[in-house]
Amino acid sequence: MLSRSIRRTIQISKFSRYSSTVALRNSLERIDRHNGEINAFISVSDRIVLEEKAKESDERQLKGATLSPIDGTVIAVKDNICTRSLPTTCASNMLKDFSSPYDATVVELLQKAGALIVGKTNMDEFGMGSLNVHSAFGPVVNPLSTKDKRLSAGGSSGGSAASVAMGMCTAALGSDTGGSIRMPASYCGLVGFKPSYGRCSRRGLIAYANSLDTIGILSRNVKDCSDVYDIISKYDIQDPTCIPIDLRNELEKNEKDLLSNFQQSGDLKGLTVGIPQEFYVDSLSDEVIEIWRKGIQHLQKRGANIMPVSIPHISLSLPAYYTIAFAEASSNLARYDGIRYGHRSLDNVDHLLYEDTRTTGFGDEVQRRILLGTHVLTAGTYEALFLPAQKIRRLIQKEFNQVFKQPNLLCTEDQSSQDSVDVLLVPSATSPAPDLSHPSAIEYLDDVMTLPANLAGLPAITVPFGNQAQRPIGLQLLVQYGYDRFVIRIAEEMTMNE
Repeated sequence: MLSRSIRRTIQISKFSRYSSTVALRNSLERIDRHNGEINAFISVSDRIVLEEKAKESDERQLKGATLSPIDGTVIAVKDNICTRSLPTTCASNMLKDFSSPYDATVVELLQKAGALIVGKTNMDEFGMGSLNVHSAFGPVVNPLSTKDKRLSAGGSSGGSAASVAMGMCTAALGSDTGGSIRMPASYCGLVGFKPSYGRCSRRGLIAYANSLDTIGILSRNVKDCSDVYDIISKYDIQDPTCIPIDLRNELEKNEKDLLSNFQQSGDLKGLTVGIPQEFYVDSLSDEVIEIWRKGIQHLQKRGANIMPVSIPHISLSLPAYYTIAFAEASSNLARYDGIRYGHRSLDNVDHLLYEDTRTTGFGDEVQRRILLGTHVLTAGTYEALFLPAQKIRRLIQKEFNQVFKQPNLLCTEDQSSQDSVDVLLVPSATSPAPDLSHPSAIEYLDDVMTLPANLAGLPAITVPFGNQAQRPIGLQLLVQYGYDRFVIRIAEEMTMNE
């Protein structure tokens, strides 16, 4: 029952026995049965409170007075998104006892829409990782693992992905800094959506890298993802990085005109799909290449025109991304000093308090990234590394703008080329889910498929499209900045009868 769409799951009528109460009960039973094995949840909400809210949702359903399409839907939240009713730990000893005094804006919006927040999911500490092995609460195990081989669920939103894949919830919120939603979606056979930067409020999201972090969604199908996105993609005056209302209105007008050309299911005539040659990297596995080819053929059969394109400086995106992300992480995590809030070392010697607090509070990976980021921001290195990385970022954004037909309303001086496209199709990861026993080999390299969208602030969505030896492989669709519902519409076609 939990694999059904949101609307079907919460339906109540004399012809159906499904309800929010039943959905919640099944979710909690799965958490009880499987969480000890896959380690998806760090904390679970009060069951009595959840049951009361589910009952209220069922009553609204019977009266025909639902609050939204996700009223009564069981949703999990990544543990770097603030909640008042549950601890917010970022999977770190630094915040293991921290409770936020307020709810993140996206959590408030979900609750007003009637959603049931079932719990907080495991993650790489402070979002730093690609395989969800850097957590103070232990690694997340992919629900598709076998007795002989434990697979990674991906990171850093591995707990959110595993909870959805295991049927513990209908959808889950994650955060995406360089692919932290889309890569776990590929590994677990899910839909994973990173909206345009600024579409969803970041208020209440504990920062890793401010200019890259984006709240997004994991679900089992595109419809559920779309329903949750419609709820959380509201303007928030408390978030200065949110897309302004006037720009939202202009984007929605342009997007509506574009969507009018693709209303008929199964018909993508007039759609131009770009295949960037620079994503054909040496580390791309044969299995992923084959699924990529099948994805291209699938869109061709639906009438889409396929066109090779070039984004010349994509090869520089990996070093540019890590330079920027580490620098921002070093700055953001300076606030954890053992004085204001969070973990404090038991050492009472004042001049050692800061050092000991951060040594015992942060894990090895977080300490590594802070040290590298601090080095990047030092005099001399700042000019030699950080500033060139920002220039590369702008250059990559400009090249994306030249590839897409639709203009980027933030950069109107960037003109589209003659050979421009509506959407790009690329893999979401270089391989299927790796074995947890030796994760370090691809820890940084596998982000190469997903992080360009974060550097440019573009909306991107992973859809499951095949598997190799029972390991799912996802493909990724990218479109111009602000055209989020358009990429969701193309994702629907991508998942039909693949």
